[in-house]
Amino acid sequence: MQKRRQNESGWTSAQILSEALPFIQRHADKTIIIKFGGHAMGSPELTADFARDIVMLRQCGLKPIIVHGGGPQIGSMLERLQIKTEFKDGLRVSDMETVGVAEMVLSGAINKSLVSAINQAGGSAVGISGRDARLITAKAVNPDLGFTGEPIAVNTAVIDTLTHTDANFIPVISPISAGEDGAGYNINADTAAGVLAGALGASRLILMTDVAGVMDNDGLLLTDLSTKDAKALIKSGVAKGGMIPKLGTAIHAVEAGVEAVVILDGRRAHGLLVELFTDEGAGTLIR
Repeated sequence: MQKRRQNESGWTSAQILSEALPFIQRHADKTIIIKFGGHAMGSPELTADFARDIVMLRQCGLKPIIVHGGGPQIGSMLERLQIKTEFKDGLRVSDMETVGVAEMVLSGAINKSLVSAINQAGGSAVGISGRDARLITAKAVNPDLGFTGEPIAVNTAVIDTLTHTDANFIPVISPISAGEDGAGYNINADTAAGVLAGALGASRLILMTDVAGVMDNDGLLLTDLSTKDAKALIKSGVAKGGMIPKLGTAIHAVEAGVEAVVILDGRRAHGLLVELFTDEGAGTLIR
């Protein structure tokens, strides 16, 4: 005969699950676009946690769609290959050689690694890029940025097919896309996630990054912003570097009909679940 030990942790866990129920019901059957990037992708532990969280979201009835970046990994490969690179306004300048390396890293190693992690956690992930089925058609942002692209059209048919209830797949998307002439373009992952969120009518766009959220001039976290507030932060110069395209993405996504955008720290274990399933929330909410 076996006996089970009784302890307080079991009751605490049950209480947490019970309190999450209203949030699970609120988000059930809703499309959630999650941009996974930054240094969390370089941590096997955080990637495994993220994969389990994504599988849990799908099991709870949400429709998670992942768009991933890979800036540090691209930078590391460019350094290894002794290819110089630079940034302007938070965007990488991409010549033909650079975008080729970016596609190899993003659509190859990173994409398949994330797919494998989610499948290992019990999900059914499928890796694609913006090139597949003309998911995202791109053009050059400006000549100074080379093959750094911006979306000009989105075809969601492949996503609709993958996330159909009977299919139950979890799309994992590399932001590498093609122009109308077939040339490859490196689209900022935040931008790609934002345009997909608008096109798919997502209820949430979550941008996971390497900071706690949007900070004011004193380094304090701003937890709740309107799009007007976000525009003011960019105009005043409080938002700098990589936060500029993130806020721009948030503004465009909300104006395109996304209910809210969250910028949160991807290095915080299970921050995704805290944001979606608790009153506490995480990071900065823009709506």
